[in-house]
Amino acid sequence: MLNRIRALFEDWDGTPEDRRRTTHGQDELQLAAAALLVEAARTDNGIRPEERARIVAVVRRRFSLNDAEATELMHAAETETEGTAHHYNYVRTIIDHCPPEERLWIIEMLWEVAYADGHLNDLEANLLRRLAGMLAVPDREAGAARLRVAERLGVQ
Repeated sequence: MLNRIRALFEDWDGTPEDRRRTTHGQDELQLAAAALLVEAARTDNGIRPEERARIVAVVRRRFSLNDAEATELMHAAETETEGTAHHYNYVRTIIDHCPPEERLWIIEMLWEVAYADGHLNDLEANLLRRLAGMLAVPDREAGAARLRVAERLGVQ
């Protein structure tokens, strides 16, 4: 899996539809999603253990990975996002792989990470609102996702 992840951002000559249908495309989508989750966790000056655990849990659940694969994906995303964040690249990958009606899952995952430490700071909230806009997820749906996650996690 790690070798596939390392090769993800190489040039691709196929169409977005071709990318969605390939293992390479699925790996690329997983890394892009995990990278956004890592970036959300880093907004408050580092990734706390509870945020790290939440990222591993949500990627494991969403992508049907085992614990080792989810942890490996988390580490690959951390490496990928070191230095300056390039949210657009990750958003573009998700847009290429998911039609608009299927993008709400990433917003819910992002809210789970933002709430992992039991509170939400202004930088996290701002980033998630911007990412929802970049992903063309309507404000109403993104807000409903936030409320669902907060209720599920017992956060006010």
